[in-house]
Amino acid sequence: MRGTDDTSGSLFSYVDLDARIPARHPLRKIRQVVNEALASLDAEFAALYTDFGRPSIAPERLIRACLLQILFSVRSERQLMEQMQYNLLFRWFVGLGIDDQIWVPTVFTKNRDRLLTTEMSRKVMAAILAHREVAPLLSDEHFSVDGTLVKAWASMKSFQLKPDISRPDDEGPSDPPSPATTAADQPEQVQTGTDAMPRPTRQHRNAEINFRGEKRSNATHASTTDPDARLYKKSPGTGAILCFIGHALMENRSGLIVQGDLTEADGRAERRAALDMVHRHSPGSTRRLTLGADKGYDAATFVADLRQACVTPHVAQKSRCSAIDRRTTRHKGYALSLKHRKRIEEAFGWAKTVGGMAQTVYRGVERVRSRFVLTMAANNLARLPRLLTA
Repeated sequence: MRGTDDTSGSLFSYVDLDARIPARHPLRKIRQVVNEALASLDAEFAALYTDFGRPSIAPERLIRACLLQILFSVRSERQLMEQMQYNLLFRWFVGLGIDDQIWVPTVFTKNRDRLLTTEMSRKVMAAILAHREVAPLLSDEHFSVDGTLVKAWASMKSFQLKPDISRPDDEGPSDPPSPATTAADQPEQVQTGTDAMPRPTRQHRNAEINFRGEKRSNATHASTTDPDARLYKKSPGTGAILCFIGHALMENRSGLIVQGDLTEADGRAERRAALDMVHRHSPGSTRRLTLGADKGYDAATFVADLRQACVTPHVAQKSRCSAIDRRTTRHKGYALSLKHRKRIEEAFGWAKTVGGMAQTVYRGVERVRSRFVLTMAANNLARLPRLLTA
């Protein structure tokens, strides 16, 4: 059944809360942009509900609460509901009155998993970027792309051999004795009067495991905690971890993230995601675009695909066997793109230090992807008050 988004609650309580928030508080501008963006998605929210059943949490309020959780680094939904009990700023932003009842954390979590999918997170980001005050800040020609590792909610001890694969040092079951074997060849069994009582082996929850000398790879091993996580390292000299790869497409004028994605970790995931995000943001575009990226994107196939899609690859050159030649590097715009592309690291740094994406608390690539995209949208919101007053 459709939830209600009566932001007035008790009229006196709502007016009282609105008067308590300072006029220059940054959340005022953020709340205004979010409210108008969510209002444009009302038809999308209406299609999620049926005409029967109990009233659910209004998706507008649920999305506002999730954005608050990211903006204020609240670790869990239970702590978020606890803070909303007494934090008037949180109640005002979500649209609850002083005397309105707070949701049960389990109910909030179930509704979040049902409503806040990857597609919905992308629509929320697009609605924020399409706001009448935000759209003039965006560039429609120059972009940058990059990826970052998101540590999975799984330990290295959970990365175990797959059930259908035997260890290479296993000899397999022994052959049954041949019929020619006589009883004299069998070892003599000593009969004892009483058998010793078996001593039960105590199982520890966090037993010591030594991985030294054991070869482990994604082909033979998988995490029992999160099967979608992959053992991967992005740069030489670092240890491999169970992780995902988060991707972002940034416009170069204001440094806002216009597309986000998250995939399983492998060596070609960044280039595949970059092409997908470019086509998703500018489908069928015949206008010449530029895309800045680091040396990890300097591959002949990727550069050829960009040129075919009418995108100039402003990719940093490798020291050897680079796919970028003088027809690209001789222009001044190439150096500018390499300079501006580094700003995308600011969004990744904010997402990991403030947004909680250094290590996700969700399992499964779909849930982690939806959260990552919403975190990128929250990063844009955090920068809007300063950009709009500049």
